[in-house]
Amino acid sequence: MLVSVVLPFRNAVETLRTAIESIQSQTFADWELLLYDDGSDDGSTAIAAECSNTDSRIRIVGHERVGIVAALQHACESARGAYIARMDADDISHAARFERQLSLMRQDESIALCGCLVRATGADLGEGGRRYHEWINSIVEHDAISREIFVECPLAHPTFFLRRSAFERIGGYKDRGWAEDYDLVLRLWQAGERFAKIPEVLLDWRNAPDRLSQTDSRYSPGQFQKLKQHFLEVSELASLGSRAFVQWGAGEVGKRWLRAWDTVRPSAVVDIHPRKIGTRIHGYPVIAPEGLPPSRSAYVLVAVGAPGAREEIRGWFAPRGYEESRDYRFIA
Repeated sequence: MLVSVVLPFRNAVETLRTAIESIQSQTFADWELLLYDDGSDDGSTAIAAECSNTDSRIRIVGHERVGIVAALQHACESARGAYIARMDADDISHAARFERQLSLMRQDESIALCGCLVRATGADLGEGGRRYHEWINSIVEHDAISREIFVECPLAHPTFFLRRSAFERIGGYKDRGWAEDYDLVLRLWQAGERFAKIPEVLLDWRNAPDRLSQTDSRYSPGQFQKLKQHFLEVSELASLGSRAFVQWGAGEVGKRWLRAWDTVRPSAVVDIHPRKIGTRIHGYPVIAPEGLPPSRSAYVLVAVGAPGAREEIRGWFAPRGYEESRDYRFIA
């Protein structure tokens, strides 16, 4: 058994059968599908039972109401495969998805987690959702994924295709009160693991107002910021040595971060607005970009949200010897 597909569901009667059929239609056939019924009461339990009874590759591994993280971890612990693939009950995997992802993982054994591009379907995403969809499909290679990893989660959760050994090394899914998929990605990154994406759309990602990511507090903007702050503080900000920590950005996004810093605090905040320079914002002195220490003497977290600002800031850093990820990193 090479690939164990993990699919937790709760009250997915309208979409579950289609999601399961998309797994059954895969061009790669050596898989098992592990269904965890997280306390459904709408008829989806019967659909899961019917599919399990008619296809020996499909197993129901739980039916108690335990919540998404415990359901995921329980299903993963029941897996028999060398690879763990994710699937959601309201999405559709394209027929070649597993074949493409497994081929890439076999070609490069350094890859711990492989994703793919996605097609947004269902309810309108809104302007912010459309920007995220475009952004997540624009970063494919490991270096780009790693570089952007504190902007948002750079791989869509239902596209995950994991090397089981790497998944188990970092302890699997954990419930920390924030997004479990992003937490898993950041722990893999922290452990030095590598990422990749198939540069093809291989999953239809359905948006719906009642989707868990839209309704559960663990996926709120505040919890996402706490997650990012935690991993920044235990990774790059924990190994600054004599380097100064400076934040760039005192606009809406930047002020949110200035209010959040606690254990580790920036020595100053950079802004380009003449009226801000020389003042203090939330207790931090505001300096012009020219007031930054030389490269390798400072580590800069850039918290800006204006369209086009990131490319302008990259253009400012490059001729001054600052290298992205080594000397500065974008956060959101």
